[in-house]
Amino acid sequence: MKKTISVSNQGATLDTSRRNFLKLGGIGLAMAGLTLIGCDDNDDFQVINNKVFDLGSGDVGVLNYAYALEQLEADFYTKVVNNFYSGISSIEQQLFTDLYHHELIHRDFFKAAISGVTSNVLPKLEFQYPGVDFNSRSSVLATAKALEDTGVAAYNGAGKYISNPDYLVIAGKIVSVEARHASAIRNTINPGSADFSGDDVIDANGLDLAKEPKDIVMVAGGFIKTPFTWKERGI
Repeated sequence: MKKTISVSNQGATLDTSRRNFLKLGGIGLAMAGLTLIGCDDNDDFQVINNKVFDLGSGDVGVLNYAYALEQLEADFYTKVVNNFYSGISSIEQQLFTDLYHHELIHRDFFKAAISGVTSNVLPKLEFQYPGVDFNSRSSVLATAKALEDTGVAAYNGAGKYISNPDYLVIAGKIVSVEARHASAIRNTINPGSADFSGDDVIDANGLDLAKEPKDIVMVAGGFIKTPFTWKERGI
């Protein structure tokens, strides 16, 4: 069975602290894991009627799933930095610029990693942002919060489906970066609060939430114009 997915300026000290918190996010990922070898699953995504793409099952399916989400985040932050909302502070400009570069690295990493094991790589997707006002600070931050929280939960939920330990290590590194992004965005929305690790994203054991792909689609699917499918069991 298949399913279709039809800061305010707070001074130099905070600026430095936040940049130190985020700066490790992109270091090494451009190189780490690009030598990943071997994918045991041959059920890669397929073109269906030249319109709908199947992510596949097993490790390839999970990698394509992550690649789709990273394409979305990279596209979103590209739009943000190419047209910063009016009145944006220099700290917020730097924050979004850092996130933009991180997500480009993540996106390109997955494309390279998947290309290294199969020719069936998810194509470049098209996106839409219904209800998002890129000229509004609150709208941009709210969307960034939703995407980052969703990204963390998606990686956590998909980890159990990864069989190759090398892929699992890389996914663990990337989800830690996404968690930093989520915390930074939440602190930007409500500085100095406990929102960076709010009860809505942390469970009773103090761990980030994990969500199944079908639940992730409820948030991310509305942004993705290009339809694609996955097998109910496999991702």
